[in-house]
Amino acid sequence: VADELKQHNRVTPRFFDSATILFADFEGFTRLAERLEPKGLVDQLDQYFSALDEIAERHGLEMLKTIGDCYMCVGGLPEPNRSHPLDACLAALEMQDYMGKLNRQRERMRLQHWELRIGIHTGPVMAGVVGRRKFIYDVWGDAVNIASCMEAAGAGGRINVSEAVQARVKSLFEFEPRGSVEAKNKGQLNMAYLSRLKPELSRDAAGLIGSDALRVEAERLFPGFSDRGPSAVGA
Repeated sequence: VADELKQHNRVTPRFFDSATILFADFEGFTRLAERLEPKGLVDQLDQYFSALDEIAERHGLEMLKTIGDCYMCVGGLPEPNRSHPLDACLAALEMQDYMGKLNRQRERMRLQHWELRIGIHTGPVMAGVVGRRKFIYDVWGDAVNIASCMEAAGAGGRINVSEAVQARVKSLFEFEPRGSVEAKNKGQLNMAYLSRLKPELSRDAAGLIGSDALRVEAERLFPGFSDRGPSAVGA
């Protein structure tokens, strides 16, 4: 993308028939913002988003942007791969684990929790660079809107996924079905809460870290997954 931008001063938008979009935000952020002075608020957001960036990168996701307390990343582009639904789910579990540990520390100090809300959807997108002075790599399409709906219809501390995501990774994870839920501007959408890796595929009690069995099953479902190294199955 950078090479094309340098050579032609623009990037031709590209169609990706499958990508996984992850949105995250903090439930009740407006109330949190009212209780914190601006520098403290920005410092905490910077700390949390930096941690989410590291987790996303570890799982092969591309961080796109932050808007206020909203964080957006995507798997399956700009370099296509097949395992992006799995990558996004593993990253989301690690993100919630990170925030859970942080909130336990904050509770001991009698500080208010920051409850992370995550939504994930898989579908086709267009991707390219927008802007003239400040270049931004971004994605567009109905899949982005549905991912945003998944986040908005979720709950703090939970990972809400679309039917499309669940269908692709249902043999790897445990889900809590939610059925058809009203989503703003989209009507009724089937969704579920992602709970954990299946016990037989994890090497920790919480179901956050994949075992060798996960790598074998993931390679069967998404050829090429095992080439990405240990970080692909969790920290």
